[in-house]
Amino acid sequence: MDNDALKIQLTELLPSVTFEEGVEWLNVIVEPNDWKTFAAKLKATEVLYFDYLFCLTCIDWKTHLTMVYHLSSTKYRHTIVIKSKLDRATPMIDTVCDIWRTAEFHEREVFEMFGVEFKNHPDLRKLILPEDWVGYPLRKDYDDPINMIKL
Repeated sequence: MDNDALKIQLTELLPSVTFEEGVEWLNVIVEPNDWKTFAAKLKATEVLYFDYLFCLTCIDWKTHLTMVYHLSSTKYRHTIVIKSKLDRATPMIDTVCDIWRTAEFHEREVFEMFGVEFKNHPDLRKLILPEDWVGYPLRKDYDDPINMIKL
């Protein structure tokens, strides 16, 4: 399925989605409150069948955070990128680890490194850093007094 056909299918699932143009993979913009329902439909809709979450990360833009999800269909070989803008002060979005199991560890890493809370995650705790660690090392305003890194 080409990007134009994907746009039609995705808009039928969620009319409020928007798209970024000029990129190889179709970039789909989704509101955080719509993400969980939309994600379930992406996997369950037979003509789409996005059964593989191969990347989940976060980007700090200093004014807000953006969650980024890369999804593929192993059956149809199409790929999309989902982006959702989060409030930097209280970044929150629903977990999708019950839809794509691989999200469980990726969400824990984003929680630890960026401070994003994944609502209803079954085991949201630090993965790498010690429990007493303060701050979010991958945020651009993180102060690292030992290495003196300023972004």
